Amino acid sequence: MELRHLRYFVTVAEELNFTRAAARLHIGQPPLSMQIRDLEEMLGARLFERTRRKVSLTDAGVRFLARSRQILAAVEEASDEVRKVARGELGELRIGFTSSLPYGGVLPEVLHAYRRRYPDVRLQLREMFSVEQLDALERGALDVGFVRFGAAQAPSGIMVREIGRDPLRLVFSGAHPLAACGAVSFEQLREEAFITFPDDAGTGLPMILRKLCGQAGFEPRVVQLAREATTQIGLVAAGLGIALLPAQLECVRIPGVQYLPIADEGAFFPLALAHLSDTPSPLLAGFLAVLEEVSRHAADG
Repeated sequence: MELRHLRYFVTVAEELNFTRAAARLHIGQPPLSMQIRDLEEMLGARLFERTRRKVSLTDAGVRFLARSRQILAAVEEASDEVRKVARGELGELRIGFTSSLPYGGVLPEVLHAYRRRYPDVRLQLREMFSVEQLDALERGALDVGFVRFGAAQAPSGIMVREIGRDPLRLVFSGAHPLAACGAVSFEQLREEAFITFPDDAGTGLPMILRKLCGQAGFEPRVVQLAREATTQIGLVAAGLGIALLPAQLECVRIPGVQYLPIADEGAFFPLALAHLSDTPSPLLAGFLAVLEEVSRHAADG
């Protein structure tokens, strides 16, 4: 039995007329009648009562019509799902991102645009440090990641492409003498105490902090380590030191904290997209296309 037998049967059952059914199916009436007879022989049951004046369904035909419609509907649904998967319109996309990205910039915009274009794709979002994302990509546990370029050397087989540069801010206690400045240079911070991430946290900020301090001719005096940016901001408010964080975190408003621009060159946090360097899946290809459109629109605007 083939699907065409079911389609022929359902059409005849709906028309109860072989001539009209043949016209709907764009085949001749004799071949259609032959196909129905073949189906009845395969089933070992008569599906239609035929007289010169009318065609009607037998009890077996009524039961078989309901099941045939279910089967054909299921086949059509499965076919539609396969086509959607092939076009990248259905499935699950696993996206990694660093902690500061949801506060503004490219990630919220691209997610909003992607959800509008591909509403049937399930997004699995995971907040991870850059090193963790690269490891997950290598293990096949992540499809794409928003990483801080330079935070770690990408493993072989992973493509890392810079897509933006987020400005950095120095986070001061409001009581600090420099808190009232419009912008601060690292030359002014030689004697300051710093709060930053542990080196093994998987973020590139400690490296950037050392680089900016090194350009000013000194090593940073780190007095406190914290793995969460919001924890660092709270410690700054308590007067334990100053922190270097992405500008997106300025929206975290804690009383007694000031975010100041940096006058030095190189005070930015590169943002990159990472994914396996093989040919991207339809899901990933669609996501990358939306990202390109959002980035191009932002550049034009």
